[in-house]
Amino acid sequence: MVRFGLFGTGHWAAETHAAAIDAHPRAELAGVWGRDPAKAAALATRHGVPVFEDVDQLLAACDAIAVALPPDVQAEIAVRAATAGRHLLLDKPLALSLADADRVVAAAQASGVASVVFFTQRYHPNVTGFLASTAAVGGWQHARATMFASIYQPGNPYGNSQWRRDRGALWDIGPHALSLILPVLGRVTRVAAMDGPSGLVHLLLTHDGGATSTLSLTLDAPPEAVTRDFVFFGENGTETVPPGDGSVLQAFGTAIDQLLEEVEAGTRDHRCDVRFGREVVAVLDAAETARSERRTVDI
Repeated sequence: MVRFGLFGTGHWAAETHAAAIDAHPRAELAGVWGRDPAKAAALATRHGVPVFEDVDQLLAACDAIAVALPPDVQAEIAVRAATAGRHLLLDKPLALSLADADRVVAAAQASGVASVVFFTQRYHPNVTGFLASTAAVGGWQHARATMFASIYQPGNPYGNSQWRRDRGALWDIGPHALSLILPVLGRVTRVAAMDGPSGLVHLLLTHDGGATSTLSLTLDAPPEAVTRDFVFFGENGTETVPPGDGSVLQAFGTAIDQLLEEVEAGTRDHRCDVRFGREVVAVLDAAETARSERRTVDI
């Protein structure tokens, strides 16, 4: 049984992380830490586990951490956890700056801990199978990704998230889009970006080998315009990425499975580890520069 320390107390922490850990046959929730002591106590009581007021005390009580916190807070805790030898089950994006992402990678590599970053779609078997077979076919010249979300409607649990309001769709759902495109088209080498209305951001990317992709992202679409669409174009026609065929809880359970496999096997080559998380942050960071300086940025 692997003991997980949960860092975070919001909707995602409670309804996904805590619920999936509690339901997993080989995982145990060791305790909860949060920035809001009352919410941390309530979540800990709900699961019958201790609440911790000190980060290092929870690290001492667990084997691995699960983090559902703003990315900048996550990065600091991840460095401390890896340094303490705790395995990492992190959320996307890995960090809000490339420097912080580099610190997480360096700490994980120095200590040899296993790491998994939860890009939700990458833990649905039908999606991972599609990406593997599509990448194997080759000959892809372009991909188009459209993700129009609408999180600021009444009752949405993420609408009051300050980091999402500050960083927008680029940093919140951009990682999801990149996690589906990079496995097929490869590493991004050049980034251009432009803003549109309603929080829209458009990216034009060049990948290794010359393929291109376009991403159009917003968190503030009209409810009637909410869209998720990923299409690859190539020598053999077009292919559309299917939606995940399982629940978020099932996907997070799969992420736990895969982290435990890495721990037990001693391997450190998971396809969505902190190194991949850092690769995604590098693209987001370049896109931020491209937007603010109105120029194309090489990575």
